[in-house]
Amino acid sequence: MPSHLATRTPTPEKTRKPTGLIVTILCLCGTVVALQQTLVVPLLPDFPKILNTSADDVSWLVTATLLTSAVATPIVSRLADMYGKRRMMIVAMAMMVAGSVIAALGGSFLWLVVGRSFQGFAASLIPVGISIMRDELPREKVASAVALMSATLGIGSALGLPMSGIIYEQFGWEAIFWVSAAVGVLLIAAVLSIVPESAVRTRGKFDVVGALLLSVALTSLLLAISKGGSWGWGSEPVILLFLGTAVVLAFWFPYELRASQPMVDLRTSARRPVLLTNIASVLVGFSMYANMLSTTQQLQMPKISGYGFELSVVVAGLCMVPSGLAMVALAPVSAAITKRFGAKATLIVGASVLAGAYVARVFLTDAVWMVIVGATVVSMGTAIAYAAMPTLIMRSVPITETASANGLNSLLRAVGTSTASATVAAVLTAVTIHVGGVALPSLDAFKDIFWYAAVAALLAIGVSVFIPKFHPAAAAPAAAAVGTGTVPAVRPATAAEPITSSSAASDTEIVVGGTVVRADLRPLRHAVVSAHHTNGEPADWSRADNDGKYSMVLPSPGRYLVVSSADGWSPHSQVLEFADSSSVQQIRLSQRLTLSGTVQSAGAPAEGALVALTRHSGESVSWAHTGTGGRYQLPLPAAGGYILTVLDPAGSQAQARPVVVGAQSAVVDFDTADVHDADRVAP
Repeated sequence: MPSHLATRTPTPEKTRKPTGLIVTILCLCGTVVALQQTLVVPLLPDFPKILNTSADDVSWLVTATLLTSAVATPIVSRLADMYGKRRMMIVAMAMMVAGSVIAALGGSFLWLVVGRSFQGFAASLIPVGISIMRDELPREKVASAVALMSATLGIGSALGLPMSGIIYEQFGWEAIFWVSAAVGVLLIAAVLSIVPESAVRTRGKFDVVGALLLSVALTSLLLAISKGGSWGWGSEPVILLFLGTAVVLAFWFPYELRASQPMVDLRTSARRPVLLTNIASVLVGFSMYANMLSTTQQLQMPKISGYGFELSVVVAGLCMVPSGLAMVALAPVSAAITKRFGAKATLIVGASVLAGAYVARVFLTDAVWMVIVGATVVSMGTAIAYAAMPTLIMRSVPITETASANGLNSLLRAVGTSTASATVAAVLTAVTIHVGGVALPSLDAFKDIFWYAAVAALLAIGVSVFIPKFHPAAAAPAAAAVGTGTVPAVRPATAAEPITSSSAASDTEIVVGGTVVRADLRPLRHAVVSAHHTNGEPADWSRADNDGKYSMVLPSPGRYLVVSSADGWSPHSQVLEFADSSSVQQIRLSQRLTLSGTVQSAGAPAEGALVALTRHSGESVSWAHTGTGGRYQLPLPAAGGYILTVLDPAGSQAQARPVVVGAQSAVVDFDTADVHDADRVAP
């Protein structure tokens, strides 16, 4: 098998651990991610005095983790697809442990920032863990496990605030980082002993250039968003960071489209289900984080503000515990909605609950219990919405790219949360009241935040409505036509095979691959190959790289309908039976899609006539000269309207005709003798 293709090593049955234990360990890893985000929040007011620095500098303890997590998540997720998901989880947790130790021992502001940066690697644990769930769990358990994994964000955040406050008050700030390091070591041991290494991998060369460009762009963007409020949105540093982001992305997008194995497959990301889910993720991330940032501040506002409750940091953190518990409690509910109505409906329901809860929060401000209830309902909506996103992503991307696709989705959620953080800070700073010479955020500031979050949730609903509905195929007799491509090393199917979907994916999965070539055996880049069960249910799909190589992960040996297509070529389909992972296919697309026909003059073939295709706006598309028998052939352009023009061999008569091109080859014939005087070329 070509070295870049996905590979799979079967997991011995005797070493397989209970799926419930695997889910528990992975969800604990997800909880650690949220803990890293809230670890230092209760200490921020005291750190300027402890570290002998300014409050603005202390904010880097949060910003550094945010930037590292944004950069590390897509990179670690891509490496997980290529070199092993469990392996990269261990690497990410080892970096987190190293960061915790550095922060605990450093004793200075600089080393604390370095340590917090390393802790940001933990953010990649959730997308990689969800991908492991897809590989290791029975299909019917994946939805509930993914919902629970998504809910760990809430329980981790809810527990992080009071826990870190209590540890700080009892044992000092260094103890917080020692606890983080100890938890990380225990989880590394648990992952090594319980979680199996995923059997599905994509071999190939890591896109170093794409990763570097993306890292620079993300760092510039998130730094501008997170520091815009303190530096000034119109300040030179912020403007330069936004401009730098645009310039780097202008180089990154075309590079990724040309790369053989890109860091981010933009063509897959542009697929409607993936694109719309990612857009909704940004909006839901914004809506969710507004709740987390505003609630504790609202509860801690002094009573002289006229609306505050003057709770301590620890008590305000404890008020968030019901929100975290609600997210865990809602995990089975969101999984049930997904199983019954689909992930799209789950996302819409979650965003609807978010919108309704924020509207209610505008009016529920008079008592602590009202604030807690409002925040809890927001968390319930978050749990439902977050549970749907990985499912929507994983069903729309190749199996060999699930970790990197979920990593991109997590990254975009981080963009949403960063934008929410900047928005909340800007509103609380701008909409203020003055009490005793001190400027405090007014109640209207919090209400404005709730309205913004509600609007973001409503926009998420609007986007989610257009996500294509997934229709799983019902069992039906197989029916497929055998095509004409050549497929060495694979024999045509002769008998029906049952579809096995209840066992763990890695028990029976096989990896098949090969190349897609033209009739002259030259590779066809970016060709799409998809495999379907013979009842129509999709199995997997792949996009060929620049060398025409592709790979697919099939749920089990058996009989599949394989469909191949490429821009400008007639599609190919064939029913094939795959016995094991040694099956290697060379799929040949032999027929180009063309615009062709004949040119005659007074009934006789006109050899050497010019045939030109132009757009209605005047741009030239292609041209050719007729050959034997007056025949011409042009590559079929993209669907749309064009003008097809013929000039006879003598250069004296021309004829133009509007043509509408679709997705199939078209034939247009001309007779230059049948031409009006106005079409004659003037001498």
